[in-house]
Amino acid sequence: MRTISRRRFLAGSTLMAGGLSLPIAAPVSFARSSMRFDEYRQHDATALAALVANREVTPAELLELAIARTEQVNPSINAVVLKHYELARKQVAEASPSGPFGGVPFLLKDLGVSMAGTVTTNGSRMFRDAQASQDDLYMQKVREAGLVVFGKTHSPEFGNCPNTESTLWGQTHNPWQLDRSVGGSSGGAAAAIAAGIVPAAHASDGGGSIRLPASACGLFGLKPSRGLVPMGFDHSEKRGGLAAQHVITRSVRDSAALLDCLARRAPGEGVAAQADEGRYFEQLARKPGQLRIALQLAPLQGGQLEPECLAAVQQAAALCAELGHIVEEVMPQVDLQAAGQASGVMSVVSLRQSVTTREQALGRAVTEADLEPVDWQMLAWGRQVSAEDYDKGVLALRQAGQQMAEFMADYDLVLSPTMPHLPPKLGSLTMDMPLAEFGPLAGRMSSLTSVYNMTGQPAMSVPLHWSEGGLPVGVMFAGRFGEERTLLRLAAQLEQAQPWFSRVPSLV
Repeated sequence: MRTISRRRFLAGSTLMAGGLSLPIAAPVSFARSSMRFDEYRQHDATALAALVANREVTPAELLELAIARTEQVNPSINAVVLKHYELARKQVAEASPSGPFGGVPFLLKDLGVSMAGTVTTNGSRMFRDAQASQDDLYMQKVREAGLVVFGKTHSPEFGNCPNTESTLWGQTHNPWQLDRSVGGSSGGAAAAIAAGIVPAAHASDGGGSIRLPASACGLFGLKPSRGLVPMGFDHSEKRGGLAAQHVITRSVRDSAALLDCLARRAPGEGVAAQADEGRYFEQLARKPGQLRIALQLAPLQGGQLEPECLAAVQQAAALCAELGHIVEEVMPQVDLQAAGQASGVMSVVSLRQSVTTREQALGRAVTEADLEPVDWQMLAWGRQVSAEDYDKGVLALRQAGQQMAEFMADYDLVLSPTMPHLPPKLGSLTMDMPLAEFGPLAGRMSSLTSVYNMTGQPAMSVPLHWSEGGLPVGVMFAGRFGEERTLLRLAAQLEQAQPWFSRVPSLV
């Protein structure tokens, strides 16, 4: 019987993985012939990569643990909707994956990503057999990082809902309370992480779709600045610049180290701000200094906060003050009326483009039976948008970004709740509603997060609060455009001051 040493992940000392020096607790040894699930769950992706690099566990062992956990819990949560088990097994059998995260199991979101030889449905019946012939830019970086993709996670159709339910795949259940939403649209990713299938997973965000599920599932979710992480097969912006993609994680360091892997690096690509301050992972060892933080206690677009969400942000503000930061209650001075309308225009035009491309591939026109009712109505709207309307929308988003930049000349960060209310019950927000009914409900759920899709700024949801009923409640920090490093320094400080890694749902 082979004896191997295990290291339990907590904040503390350091560990080397793929050339990165990573904070981790003092070793805890286990004598086992193979890793058990309870040991696997005690590690983040960075620690798992180190175990592989040190030959203490094999990529095949990690993959089988992730697959076994999927088979155990997926019937309850419905997070993983496409399974690529044999492709992943072939990958680890042919060669040990190299890269900073070599051999770590990983899940892609079933939306807007292309992995050669696999289907991405975008949560739509119209795309149920849409197989990719090649990897897109994001997937290329996933492979370079050494991650082992073994499936894809549930997303509502085209990501157009802040809740993860679809006609094609059904409902995704929150591992903390199975009758509650996981948020959306990266809800399958968040549910899979919270349930212990993987420690990190691909996610994208066009109005809050990284941050909302992170908040609902007690995880860390960073939406990068516009253009920092590539999307699609070229370097063009998606959804009129509203959309970004990255990952959802359990630990801050995984998010930072993965951003080093996924961000654009070629000249002229991505964001230049703070680039001379080093890699994202390196920021975790740097103190943020005394930050000036604007405390926002209501959505800019109107509405009130539920008591638990207000309590969460007030407690986060108090924690920041205790850590030496200056916190001032003030509302950002940004007019979002035109920008909010522009977001709708960008979304429906993006939908029109996706449907048109698929119609050409299928050789037929889309029908009402192909799409969710909300998307069918959005498609009709998108087909009426003129080039002039689109150009006006682009200008409105730029103006909102400029107004926010002027406000943030006086503040390093803006602190608010991630969501104005607790995760709703499943079935309370679905895409079979009339658009006139769906729009206000979805808009309220994403009223705090969508602002930073309009402005293009980075923003993160941090799991610092749980409700009396046991539901996670995230708080959101937004930084200046291109200043992810400031966010990550603060996130590392908060994680150390109020750790959350060991807090997991009781899902068997």
